[in-house]
Amino acid sequence: MLSDEELTALLSITNSDRDETTHAVTDHADAIFTWDYEKGARPALDKLYEKAKVSQWNGETDLPWHLDVDPERDIEQMAGTFESFATQADLSGTPFEKWSDRNWMDFNLEQHAWTLSQFLHGEQGALLCTAKIVETVPWIDAKYYAATQVMDEARHVEVFAKYLDTKIERKYPVNAHLGKLLDDIILDSRWDLTYLGMQIMVEGLALAAFGFMHALTAEPLLKQLLRYVMSDEARHVAFGVISLQEYYAGLTDAEMLERQEFAYEAAVRMRDRFMGQEVFERMGVDVRDALTLVNQDPGRPIFQAMLFSKIVPNCRKLGLLDRNDGWLRERFTEMGVIGFEHWVDTGDEYETMQLGADELAPAAS
Repeated sequence: MLSDEELTALLSITNSDRDETTHAVTDHADAIFTWDYEKGARPALDKLYEKAKVSQWNGETDLPWHLDVDPERDIEQMAGTFESFATQADLSGTPFEKWSDRNWMDFNLEQHAWTLSQFLHGEQGALLCTAKIVETVPWIDAKYYAATQVMDEARHVEVFAKYLDTKIERKYPVNAHLGKLLDDIILDSRWDLTYLGMQIMVEGLALAAFGFMHALTAEPLLKQLLRYVMSDEARHVAFGVISLQEYYAGLTDAEMLERQEFAYEAAVRMRDRFMGQEVFERMGVDVRDALTLVNQDPGRPIFQAMLFSKIVPNCRKLGLLDRNDGWLRERFTEMGVIGFEHWVDTGDEYETMQLGADELAPAAS
């Protein structure tokens, strides 16, 4: 639970260019050429690259866009999944005390649109970061695979944008805290920090969040869209695990501590900061009062912890948990997420999440 001081700090960061159509971030990294073109020097990366070649899908023709979507019906079928404080907290004297069922439905619709919008913006962040990896990683096998991920991320941006525009018909700007995290990942000049920040932390959390929504929704277009995206994302996270496992084995304790601190700061940001304050602004509710109540929601810590079900085992496989006398293990224990460390890591799991031949067939029109 956030303290009053932490809540004040959260609200002090705002999206200053939310009405702009572009946002510039300086990329300090060097573009690296390699003259070693030997393919297959890293068999795990080569296998991932070959898997990516045969797993491409077309966001325009492979999804059933002809289906009508009723967002309210989808929300009703996911009853209880958005902000359990609505039914579990004492709302007396709060901004929600006099809300009708219609108000709560509108809130849930906005929350759904906000969540999908942050998926969209995060996917564009992944698009830019992966393009940067193509430039900065020194291994040809990694450049080959990263190039396939650029295509994947472009497709994800395309389908989330289309779903929001044509089916939900409402959209939110990037959350200020998500935007700042993406900026920080791009700003760092070290190629492995781009991997760690995006492939392990952001994409790892996104994979868990996509899985959560995929399990809850009964809306067939969204369910299939998420299934397709998840099959790609599992490869992306595996790419980070496979690449960094080799590199981190050769780092000094001091260098590893920098990576541990980076991972912890990203984890705290993602756990505590993405509270959807923009939804309350749009609903005309005092944001601080609303977030104070959300912060007390007994179901929120459970949902937040589940988002780390992919991140923690991947950090264990990379050696990040136990280097430097278990520095990151101690922090993840304090966060209440260390229990996920022995869950399957994505480096081993991704093959079970790939699309079958029947799923790659074009959708019926």
